[in-house]
Amino acid sequence: MGSVSTNDGDPASPPSQQLTAVAPDLDATAETDVVAAGPKGRKPRSEHNTGLLFGLAAYGLWGILPLYFAILEPAGPLEIVANRVVWSLLFCVLLMTAMRSWRPFKAALVDKRTLGTLSLAAALIAVNWLTYTVAVLSERTVEASLGYFINPLISVLLGVLILKERLRRAQWVALAVAFIAVLVLAFGYGNVPWLSLVLAFSFGFYGLVKKNVGTKVDAVSSLSVETLVLTPLAGAVMAVLMVQGQATLLDNGPGHFWLMAAGGLITALPLLFFGAAARRLPLSMVGMLQYLAPLIQFIIALAVFNEPMPLERWIGFGLIWLSLIILTTDMFASYRKLPQPVAA
Repeated sequence: MGSVSTNDGDPASPPSQQLTAVAPDLDATAETDVVAAGPKGRKPRSEHNTGLLFGLAAYGLWGILPLYFAILEPAGPLEIVANRVVWSLLFCVLLMTAMRSWRPFKAALVDKRTLGTLSLAAALIAVNWLTYTVAVLSERTVEASLGYFINPLISVLLGVLILKERLRRAQWVALAVAFIAVLVLAFGYGNVPWLSLVLAFSFGFYGLVKKNVGTKVDAVSSLSVETLVLTPLAGAVMAVLMVQGQATLLDNGPGHFWLMAAGGLITALPLLFFGAAARRLPLSMVGMLQYLAPLIQFIIALAVFNEPMPLERWIGFGLIWLSLIILTTDMFASYRKLPQPVAA
């Protein structure tokens, strides 16, 4: 989430600074370099293509995450999230050791302000992960995808309500259309789509909190600190589930064990791919790629999970997509007015 224009005439931040909230680690976008390698600051085509492949891999993996959760049955949401936290920390420890990159991690731990900010971010991402897992396992993946389609709009709304930013007319129109969409979907579902809104708001606030960290902590160190903060609680949840005989980690064979353990890799790997893509692609393209994940989730919900999609939900989703088109078009128009990077 970048800052929005302060008046109708001033340009807003580049699109992906407001739209990359779908990514689990927003600070990765700050690593995007604009060092020119040719006329008008363009990257070499090979670099661009490599970045595109990394971006497609990152958002593609996030998109197929519901399939991963589905094969973890009979594990429940609490056990899945607890294992995801613990195994993610282990993977990050191994990665930091292999890359000899412990220094920024230690620096984040000793800086009280950074540690406090990342602790709050950890709580928000835990809520997001748990809500998403509950949605998928309760056959509400359509609602989960809706949450991530709504997320960019929530990021803009939080900018207005909390950062006191002012929007252009088109951005207000996009928010109004999204509000109407939520009303239509509430009618279609028979109640307010709370799962979608919790996902959108938890990740919106997560991005807002991570914005305060900026570039002080890299993506791997940030995820490591966040999972470290959550690990005591996750370990306690795993212990309670084992004592109560509700844990599946050790009771469903080696295949299930390693699938659960793969949660660490599945959590961290897309993040690393995203960071690699963000360093190689224009901000605008990174912002556009984010829609790939909820689109894949939406397709999986309909084609694989056979979730119902009555007419009123199609209308609601159509309005959400319309609001995103309005928002994205406006941001691209504003972005083109910004000074472009030149060759050094």
